[in-house]
Amino acid sequence: MAKRVFFSFHYQDVIDFRANVVRNHWRTQDREVSGFYDASIWESAKKQGSIALKRLINKGLNNTSNSCVLIGSGTYLRPWVRYEIFKSMKKGNHIFGIHINGIKCKNGQTKDLGKNPFDYLGYKISEDGKKSTMYEWKNSKWVLYREIDGSDTYVLDSQASIARRGKFYQLSSVYRTYKWNKDNGYKNFDSWVG
Repeated sequence: MAKRVFFSFHYQDVIDFRANVVRNHWRTQDREVSGFYDASIWESAKKQGSIALKRLINKGLNNTSNSCVLIGSGTYLRPWVRYEIFKSMKKGNHIFGIHINGIKCKNGQTKDLGKNPFDYLGYKISEDGKKSTMYEWKNSKWVLYREIDGSDTYVLDSQASIARRGKFYQLSSVYRTYKWNKDNGYKNFDSWVG
C-alpha cells in the first residue's frame, strides 16, 4: 500500500515547474507503484494569514507518514518550509529532501544546487531524554524556534537513549537528501519514502 507524502517547497519552484516534476511523477505510473499519495497544500493559502496557514499545513500533514522537502535555490530561507519541517519532525514523519535544481525549468534551464534547509535547523535533546528543543540558524547564530504550537520544546514520544541526551543535532546530520536527476528519482522515489 502506498504511503502518503507531504511535500514542502518554495512556491517559485512550482512556477518554474521543478517541484511539479517530482510531485506529479506518479501520473505516468501506477499510483501504488510510485510509492505515495500527494498530500501537500499550495502556498496560495498565505493570503488567509499565518494562523490559517498553520492550520492548513497541519491539516495537510494529517494522515501522512512522510515529509519530502523539495530543495531549490531559496527553499532554505522560506519560513513556511521551516515550519513544515519542524511540524513534520514533531509529528514523527519520515523526513527527506530532494534537490530539484537539476530538473529543467519551463525554459529548459537548470540551476546550481540549492542550499540544504536541514543545515539551518537543529534540535537539542534534554538531559533527561524526554524533550526536544528546536533551533534555527538566523542572523549567524542558533536561536530558539517557537513557531510550533507556541513553544520551542515538545515532549518526545519515547525517551531518548542515554547517548543522545543533552546533545545538539543539526538536521542535515539526521535526514538524508537526494538529487532528483543524479539519483534517478523517477525510478527510486518509492525507496526514499519511509
